[in-house]
Amino acid sequence: MHIGILGGTGPAGVGLAARLADAGLEVVIGSRDKERAQTICDDLTKLWPDRTLALEAGDNNRAAGAELVIVATPWDAAAVTTASVAGRLTGKVVISMANALAKVGNEFEPLVPPRGSVAAHVQSAAPSAMVAVAFNHLPAKALANLDKPIDADVLVCSDHPEAYEATAELVRAIPDLRPLNAGSLSNAAPIEAITAVLMQLNVRYKTRAAIRLTGITLP
Repeated sequence: MHIGILGGTGPAGVGLAARLADAGLEVVIGSRDKERAQTICDDLTKLWPDRTLALEAGDNNRAAGAELVIVATPWDAAAVTTASVAGRLTGKVVISMANALAKVGNEFEPLVPPRGSVAAHVQSAAPSAMVAVAFNHLPAKALANLDKPIDADVLVCSDHPEAYEATAELVRAIPDLRPLNAGSLSNAAPIEAITAVLMQLNVRYKTRAAIRLTGITLP
């Protein structure tokens, strides 16, 4: 699978790009500035010289041409960035991994973005795409550390069965991650909001906590 990451030069995008490339997938790191994306690709290659990472630098338009597209921009740029390349997203699976959060004092608090969730706003910006939510509650630093596996469940929600299946396949490509079907895109809001709780726990306990649900046995 050929993956494009819009806004892939931030911590979450870089971490996920590294994980996916390490799993043997071809990844285009997109950015408004292709040179910035090239710097990230070069840095990852130097950081992991013993690994073969199929990474390519491009602008967001180039990344949007991939088979499956991930939106890894800051939350308030997700819909605008998606809209700028919407013509290239028709019929494609688009994964939103942004969370609308703010730090107030020492606490992380969830915000209510337009249309109730970042994912719903992304779907409205590219109505001909099939939007899913995934990866947004995984710690960026843990994603970026290829020496350590991430033992976690990834909650996936979408209004499109094809989007869920494609996203679940992508999740399973990363060792020790398990995709769970969390229902329709209307559930994106609580999934995005819980990230504020996880971030607060990570700060308080100086760890990189992720979600692992008990009592679910997949076939």
